[in-house]
Amino acid sequence: MKQIRIVLSTVATVCVSVALFTDSARAENGQIAAGILDGLAVGTILGAATAPRPFAVYPVYVEPSPVYVERDCYWTRGQP
Repeated sequence: MKQIRIVLSTVATVCVSVALFTDSARAENGQIAAGILDGLAVGTILGAATAPRPFAVYPVYVEPSPVYVERDCYWTRGQP
């Protein structure tokens, strides 16, 4: 019921605005192009403002574990 009310009010608003402003709507001397460009600009601004932002993952420094190499055999003076 609520959705039907919303749809009907939207349709009524559009019909009233069309009925009120159709007689004075004239585009001369490139005003159509200006209207289209303005609509695209406003759409771009609103789209950029409402777009979801990606989650930024910051780099994390992980120190590697130390590697110790134990030597099994080595030569010293005096030992075979």
